[in-house]
Amino acid sequence: MNVLLTGFEPYGEEKFNPSREIALKFNGEVIDEAKIYGFEVPVSFKRIGGVLAKLIDEVKPKIVINLGLAPRSTSIRVERVAINIMDAGPDNDGYRAVDEPIDPNGPSAYFATIPVKKIIEEIRREGIPATISNSAGTFLCNCAMYHTLHYIATKKINAIAGFIHIPYTLKQASEKPPRSFIGMPPPSLPLNAIEKAIKIAIRVSIKKVRGELEG
Repeated sequence: MNVLLTGFEPYGEEKFNPSREIALKFNGEVIDEAKIYGFEVPVSFKRIGGVLAKLIDEVKPKIVINLGLAPRSTSIRVERVAINIMDAGPDNDGYRAVDEPIDPNGPSAYFATIPVKKIIEEIRREGIPATISNSAGTFLCNCAMYHTLHYIATKKINAIAGFIHIPYTLKQASEKPPRSFIGMPPPSLPLNAIEKAIKIAIRVSIKKVRGELEG
């Protein structure tokens, strides 16, 4: 079984993107007899769909998990739904999307097919904060999730997919200016805790594919 794990390149003022580092760190690992293929993907509205389609075709995964940075998040956020809209920017190509559909002929939304609630349950069991999210935004994270699920659906690929937002690492937060007059740093989690959460998400998703989940 192959697992495709993607993370975004740095963007905007962010010179470091932990989603990229985690995807590349897991690349080549074997988790519960499943091979992990980790890749960096571009912060580009125009290019992301083609890149993801190519990776899915090459890796032939049973599981696709896209990762992205959520700077204001206080926990691991497992996304439930991707909507057919782009309304943010500029991206790393300098493009700003305004009320544009990701695919004019695509459905309004797709639900994640990874076991969202079970993943959250198992991450929390390890003492790591995690929550369900009903909005992946309208920037590249939502766009990547939509493209992935749309490609799998239209090509009738036997795979499950979803998106996980991660917060700043402790190091990133320490380098940011205080958020308020009382000097509070932005929310963050230790990098090793984020990595552990993603590994749990992969393991739970593998169990779903193998029909081993209860409930």
